Amino acid sequence: MMFPTLRRPPEWLLLLMPAFFVIAAVILMPLVFSLYSSFTPYRLTKPDTLWKWIGTANYQKILTDGKFWAAFGRTILFLTIVLNLELLLGLAIALMISRVTRGQRTLRTILMFPMMFSPILVGFQFKFIFNDNIGLVNNALQSLGFTNAAAPWLVDAKLAMFSIMFAEIWMSTSIFAVLLLAGLFAMPQDPLEAAKVDGCTPWQSFRHITLPFLTPFIFIALTIRSLDVARAYDVVQIMTGGGPARRTELVWTLMSRTGYVDARMGIANAMGYVSILLSILFTLYFFRKLSAARAAIGMSD
Repeated sequence: MMFPTLRRPPEWLLLLMPAFFVIAAVILMPLVFSLYSSFTPYRLTKPDTLWKWIGTANYQKILTDGKFWAAFGRTILFLTIVLNLELLLGLAIALMISRVTRGQRTLRTILMFPMMFSPILVGFQFKFIFNDNIGLVNNALQSLGFTNAAAPWLVDAKLAMFSIMFAEIWMSTSIFAVLLLAGLFAMPQDPLEAAKVDGCTPWQSFRHITLPFLTPFIFIALTIRSLDVARAYDVVQIMTGGGPARRTELVWTLMSRTGYVDARMGIANAMGYVSILLSILFTLYFFRKLSAARAAIGMSD
């Protein structure tokens, strides 16, 4: 009796198989598990609830949950202010560095330093800087005579949100600066020279030539940073823990509190998938803007 010989898989597939297994174990299986558990009343303290199917009840509860939408609104506010300030500061830094003739490489290296710090380290760093009693900010303000009392930077709701935004902007403005600086280096100089010959002012050259050319780079940076800011967790958790009285709680800190403190992992995973869906919508919006900007300046894919 003749048995058919098994055909050996191609070598490239054999080489990629370990990577496929790692991806399946680290990414695919947790995604499938979290998606399934979002349709159950799964509690960490009651493992048997993992096998009880409740359909879309968690998602329906989220749509009527005031705490979730309050955290979502704060996340949108946080994202809007942080992204716009990072864009403006990054653009200003990129324009200044592009005009430097000596030491530009050194400046670009220094510019990337904040990107090298982990968000947890940045959170601890600014938690110390804004500390009520021993913080550098309060000590500096009192030493210079601007105030006699220590400001409650991490206790007052408005000041706490400002402190978190300041830390996030300090950490990530360099991402905008690096991407926009790359755009400035890639920009052709002939249009700028022609505008200068025609008598255009520096503002007119920037408004009608430089800024349109940089627009695709701006939307690329906005797309990358919007996904990062929307998932802001480390800095917020370290500096305020979502307090005071949940006034600085964002979507991902709420998910962490719901899943690990309240042990309601099923509804926490449902919040995660709602957040992912909203992030995809933001990304599609920015990609549409990017395509329109590329078409406006005649860039093809």
